[in-house]
Amino acid sequence: MNWIEAIVLGIVEGVTEFLPVSSTGHLTIVEKLFGLDIASRDVTAFTAIIQIGAIVAAIVYFWKDIVRLVVAWFSGLANKAKRSTDYRLGWAVIVGSLPIGFVGLALQNVIEGPLRSLWVVAGALILWSGVLFAADLFASRRHAAALRGSGPGLRQEKDLTVLDGLIIGLCQCIALVPGVSRSGATISAALFRGIDRTTATRWSFFLGIPALTASGVLQAVSAFDEVSVGVGWGPTIVAGVVSFVVAYISIAWLLKFVSSNRFTAFVVYRVVIGLVIVALLVFGVITAV
Repeated sequence: MNWIEAIVLGIVEGVTEFLPVSSTGHLTIVEKLFGLDIASRDVTAFTAIIQIGAIVAAIVYFWKDIVRLVVAWFSGLANKAKRSTDYRLGWAVIVGSLPIGFVGLALQNVIEGPLRSLWVVAGALILWSGVLFAADLFASRRHAAALRGSGPGLRQEKDLTVLDGLIIGLCQCIALVPGVSRSGATISAALFRGIDRTTATRWSFFLGIPALTASGVLQAVSAFDEVSVGVGWGPTIVAGVVSFVVAYISIAWLLKFVSSNRFTAFVVYRVVIGLVIVALLVFGVITAV
């Protein structure tokens, strides 16, 4: 891998990691266009490792929130009288982060093998668009009903429960299929739980930090030699640094966007990209693996 390819892939990762469009799917497509073997151990490891840059960006962006939840969680463990809303939210993050860890380890060979096919990516992009659209529509109708006084309003962060964390965390496991999108899966689940768009998006970040950090570190350790003789650690580090910078900007933009917009634009984009991939595969411009 050359430096230009590393920079481009870092930009792709940074832009798409937290948008509901599938960063793994986009990276797989661009890696394939660059002529890389998307099924090789070093490329799959590279894809996971450079996510660490985006995750560090999320940690930096939400640092005060993270510290608040951590302090509240430990305080609540030490003293029942100090068990606040933030203590409950801390448990929700922990419980919600566990499922993808277990499923990811159990199905690692499948995820890094057959599921890397561009047919899978295209299908997941298109099919999950329907789920995201339905979830967004559900949230909009619930909000409209609340304004009319004929139904409950959308729930905010203070209303989240440990059960919410578990359900959203279980749905996060679906994102192990490239093309679904981790943020797309968690945001959809949160919207179906009656949670407002901004909170759903923030919660997607909080649940993503433990999962993606663990995935990236595991790949860095287990595939150290393969990356060294394959794509190279120089390009991998460069891509990670670029993803950090771009992801920070992307996070700020996304939170501002969802505060006053629906997810329709992302739904349309996913369908278009999915259809483009199908067309490229059908006409033999690219191969599935």
